[in-house]
Amino acid sequence: MDSKEFFYRLGKTLYKIDGFYTEFAKSGNVKPNLLWIMYALNDGKTHSQKEICDSWDLPRSTVNTIVKELESENIVELVQIKGEKRELNVVLTDDGQKYADRLLKDLYDLEAAAYDKMQSDAEILLNKFEKLAGVLNKEGKE
Repeated sequence: MDSKEFFYRLGKTLYKIDGFYTEFAKSGNVKPNLLWIMYALNDGKTHSQKEICDSWDLPRSTVNTIVKELESENIVELVQIKGEKRELNVVLTDDGQKYADRLLKDLYDLEAAAYDKMQSDAEILLNKFEKLAGVLNKEGKE
């Protein structure tokens, strides 16, 4: 296999995986970007909008729009970060945590089942993908 075939097959595979998440979101009548933001917020840690944008490679305007909608629905609240003047953490409210748990439960179950089937290869695969992402991002900036 040469590099062209590798990246062609990799691209198709990544789009199939992304398609799974898109279809999951649509089946729950949720926008895919909302699903990803709720996924990011539901890890038990605090995140700023900037951190969500950078970590998940989502446009700032998209994240800001969705966060404002979630804030108006009492799903999240914006909390001042000590020492920061402009940056705020996006935190799930109690209602937001309940919503996230409902929204993501079936997805977590599907992911757990898939992980169980390939557990022995999962960490190796993830490490390889992370390395590939780093190499591609470095190459693209040179």
